[in-house]
Amino acid sequence: MVHSEIISGNSWKKLKKIEDKKFNLIITSPPYNIGKEYETRKSLNDYLKEQTILIKELDRVLKDNGSICWQVGNYIHNKEVFPLDIEFYQIFKKLGYKLRNRIIWHFGHGLHAKHRFSGRYETLLWFTKSEDYTFNLDSVRVKQKYPGKLHYKGNNKGKPSGNPKGKNPSDFWDVSNDFNKIKEDWENEIWKVPNVKSNHKEKTGHPCQFPIEIVQRCILALSNEGDWILDPYVGVGTTNAAAVLTNRNSIGIERDLNYAKIAKKRIQLAENRELEYRNISTKIHVPKPTDKVVKDPWSQNV
Repeated sequence: MVHSEIISGNSWKKLKKIEDKKFNLIITSPPYNIGKEYETRKSLNDYLKEQTILIKELDRVLKDNGSICWQVGNYIHNKEVFPLDIEFYQIFKKLGYKLRNRIIWHFGHGLHAKHRFSGRYETLLWFTKSEDYTFNLDSVRVKQKYPGKLHYKGNNKGKPSGNPKGKNPSDFWDVSNDFNKIKEDWENEIWKVPNVKSNHKEKTGHPCQFPIEIVQRCILALSNEGDWILDPYVGVGTTNAAAVLTNRNSIGIERDLNYAKIAKKRIQLAENRELEYRNISTKIHVPKPTDKVVKDPWSQNV
């Protein structure tokens, strides 16, 4: 059985007690400094200074061939948008990290803005510490759009034009609930991953919960079975649960005792294979039309 542990307390202080170069992959979604219940809002400069201190500790505990997946949104101040991925890119770049992908994570629902267009995407930055890193593309390939298509000329005439194992899923992950375009996930190059809202089977009391599916895909692609995974802002244990389900060892750090308690329960359920979660190959639910559904005003005759 793999090891999975939740450590309660401040991330930076707890990391000080962990040995150098322990982890193969670090994946997390840090607080965005927007005043959620689990964070204390501060100036952008102070927030980034605090994060820089933590990231230097993460650099110490990450193996030389390791990766970091850093998923962030925007910081808003006086109605102005500050894309956090741009700010964090500079921090990681100064430490010598190399950006391999800037993954766009698009979702169909969220808060409605009044003074700008409503935000409907976040970004996941995948950094490596060196040129030597793990990338298991075959573990996360999606089905070819035309699996039987063959080359019709040249040296490869008659041979499959695409990889028989599937195609690269690209760096655009769609969690849209556009019901006119929904098809089975693995039949598209876009990965459809619904965000964890009130009717999601993974939903807990955390206001900004990470979908297990997103973490699973990163873990499968960027680590091997038996590797060590770290999440310094683990919340309700999504990263640990995903690590258990993919046979990786993991440590999560969470200062909120209530979230840590939920995390430990979810890990136990994952270990017993009793945790409810949306699997990678699951179709997105399409609600049936009812009288409660608001009709499109533009489709009505005037």
